Amino acid sequence: MLSFILWALLLAHAIPIKCQNPLQQKLNVIILAGQSNMAGRGGVANNSAGVPTWDGVVPPQCQPNPSIFRLSADLAWVQAREPLHADIDVTKTNGIGPGMSFANAMLTKDPSFGAVGLVPCAIGGTNVSEWQKGNFLYEQLVKRAQMAVQSGGGYRAMLWFQGESDTLNQEDAELYKGRLKSFFNDLRSDLKEPSLPIFQVALASGTGPYVEEVREAQFGIGLKNVKTIDARGLPLEPDGLHLTAQAQVTLGEKLAHEFLRFKPSPLSSNDAAINFPYFLIIAQLFTSVWMIFSFR
Repeated sequence: MLSFILWALLLAHAIPIKCQNPLQQKLNVIILAGQSNMAGRGGVANNSAGVPTWDGVVPPQCQPNPSIFRLSADLAWVQAREPLHADIDVTKTNGIGPGMSFANAMLTKDPSFGAVGLVPCAIGGTNVSEWQKGNFLYEQLVKRAQMAVQSGGGYRAMLWFQGESDTLNQEDAELYKGRLKSFFNDLRSDLKEPSLPIFQVALASGTGPYVEEVREAQFGIGLKNVKTIDARGLPLEPDGLHLTAQAQVTLGEKLAHEFLRFKPSPLSSNDAAINFPYFLIIAQLFTSVWMIFSFR
């Protein structure tokens, strides 16, 4: 009888088995998500045949570092190197993004920070509606993020740079704030990180006439632990849309600076009540008690 009781209690509070971490160290997991400027188009230009080509130039601030890893498309940790999204944003030509300069700046400014695990998820040309819960991009992001921590790591932040595609028509621009809030809230809930720090980049450019409306939504997001970093004024490639390689370096360093000075706001009692699954604990306790007395 005692062994059954112990079994029932263990079953009610079972902990999922985690994957082994081949790196044998705990990684500071940083999610990289959004569209082309997060995936990186620095150094990408059309060649004489009109085909987008990366020039292959890697700035010193983006060089590989033995303490910086990347989660590959097949969910393996490998040493990070540019272009970070080469096997993720596979239908586009990728170049320099902000991820590597962010990670290198973090380790330079805070040598005690520890190993960084970058999780590239950005896809060029995507609308924020495509990042809503239930859609492919959202589910892939969650899957990759969960695998990153299961193999030995802890979430530290998400870097988010997206919105250029939502400047094309008025309806997308008007709905942007609500959709962005839903995305951030759903992601935090599914990752079980209600206070996950999110560093979003306010647009430097756009593909349509509603850039200001989207920027206003970004600055007015109004969620705790969401910090907005402005990219306006950073140099653009000749296409007038994508940040240059040097601009991406600057952006990554700005993101690192904000990360290190950022002080997450504590959840209020109301926030905690909404995000913490007390009902699951109660349900587990009722299940355990019922099973114990049912088999007496």
